[in-house]
Amino acid sequence: MTVHTSFWRFFGTPGQSFGLTLLPLLVGVGALFFNGGSALGWTLLVGGVLLILTGILINLDIYFQPTSLLNTIFMFGLIGGGIGLFAKGLRPHRPRS
Repeated sequence: MTVHTSFWRFFGTPGQSFGLTLLPLLVGVGALFFNGGSALGWTLLVGGVLLILTGILINLDIYFQPTSLLNTIFMFGLIGGGIGLFAKGLRPHRPRS
């Protein structure tokens, strides 16, 4: 698999729209400096971070290299096993008696 980045094309023209996605984050940080308990500030901060992370994921170009079926099954099987172990680690555990 090969991963490349490309121009930020989330809103507006390619390469020139990152500032627009940064505005909610900056306004949220400003609102939290003014009032740390502001629900609007926290909403804008979390929304801005999610918007930036979404933009990063959207702008990745992923190309899969040719591979055998057996290797593909191993790769996706290990990914599924890792997600299962991660989910198991998030479950609440009973205390030992």
